[in-house]
Amino acid sequence: MPLPERNFITDALRTETVGGVLLLTAAVAALIWANTLGGSYRAVTGFHLGPASLGLDLSVQHWAANGLLAVFFFVAGIELKRELVAGELREPRAAALPVIAAVCGMATPAVVYFLVNSLGGGSLQGWAVPTATDIAFALAVLAVIGTSLPAALRAFLLTLAVVDDLFAILIIAVFFTSKINFLALGLAVAGLALFYVLLRKGVRGWYLYVPLAVAIWALMENSGVHATIAGVAMGLMLRCHRHEGEKLSPGERIEHLVRPLSAGLAVPLFALFSAGVSLSSGALRDVFTRPETLGVVLGLIVGKAVGIFGGTWCTARFTRAELNPDLKWPDVFAVASLAGIGFTVSLLIGELAFADSPALAAEIKASVLVGSLLAAVLAGVLLKIRNAKYKKLCEDEERDEDQDGIPDVYELDNPAYHLRMAAILEAKAAEHRRLAELASGAHAGDDGPA
Repeated sequence: MPLPERNFITDALRTETVGGVLLLTAAVAALIWANTLGGSYRAVTGFHLGPASLGLDLSVQHWAANGLLAVFFFVAGIELKRELVAGELREPRAAALPVIAAVCGMATPAVVYFLVNSLGGGSLQGWAVPTATDIAFALAVLAVIGTSLPAALRAFLLTLAVVDDLFAILIIAVFFTSKINFLALGLAVAGLALFYVLLRKGVRGWYLYVPLAVAIWALMENSGVHATIAGVAMGLMLRCHRHEGEKLSPGERIEHLVRPLSAGLAVPLFALFSAGVSLSSGALRDVFTRPETLGVVLGLIVGKAVGIFGGTWCTARFTRAELNPDLKWPDVFAVASLAGIGFTVSLLIGELAFADSPALAAEIKASVLVGSLLAAVLAGVLLKIRNAKYKKLCEDEERDEDQDGIPDVYELDNPAYHLRMAAILEAKAAEHRRLAELASGAHAGDDGPA
């Protein structure tokens, strides 16, 4: 393929919108394939390949979940590292709201699932399924709908989703690890140590890092710890701050190279080989009647929205953490609803949680699809309403009916000007009051003995 066309495709794959569309297309294709030619779908996803002598004789579905998703989690690890060293997570005060929101947004769906299944007599194994948020889908919906929304809203969602991914990784590592092969795990850790040393020494060459990364992944797969943990660990090791004279840090450069592979191949193929479940009328009815599947749906739709919004509001109300002044509470609720799109990681956790019950695992997948779809629709409506409001505000600020080159809102004889100035003065007064409270608190703390 000629270079300009290749560059155009890779640049497109780096955008959330294109990645989300590919993910959705693959999921729809999987559903159509599984519900029209179910026998061939099961034959393909269950087909085993790979060297058995190395413990890698895995099914196609297993390769997609443990192998391809390692690429996705590698990119997620780089994003997390970047947020920690140069993004919202660098400043504790700025990070407090999205971090606490992410924690509450994972705990509340688990509580919802637990309550539904405790009252309904269902299995508690799937408590972690509705806890995850799909970054690609959520950002894609926001990018498509939120053309006029504040940039701070995307930053809030991205930070929240990155922290969400971190905790999802910890859940997989702690709760869904089978018997541990300590020799393989030790060798994987040694490989990670070598990876880290090479990075810190500034050694370059993909021909060194790619084989080493594959070896680390294979050892992690054989250790019993979920192999995607290797991807996250390597992503976190990359340097994401820039040295003097650098246009991009190594982490930024590698993320730029690998993201198209993740968004264009790894995640869509995972969806293709994992989202294919039977969606007969009986199966869809069972989603809302069986406690395990109902718990997942309610966890994604209700648990995520209530947990994230409630956690954010309580943190802003009872601590010194503050909501970004560009955001309003309806914006936060819309994003909290959007975080109910669990898809990729929820499907993965569903497979791990019900590995011993394939029939129930298929129903859990159906519930993840239904819950994510309903959350996307609800969030889409809310974001559309907020987007229309912000769009109108932008149009009002840019309106120049007298064609004098000065927007009408800034002219003294316009009532909107006085309303705007009053809002600005009130915001400044609130900031002065907050600073005065902080100062008085500091002076009060100085009254005691040195």
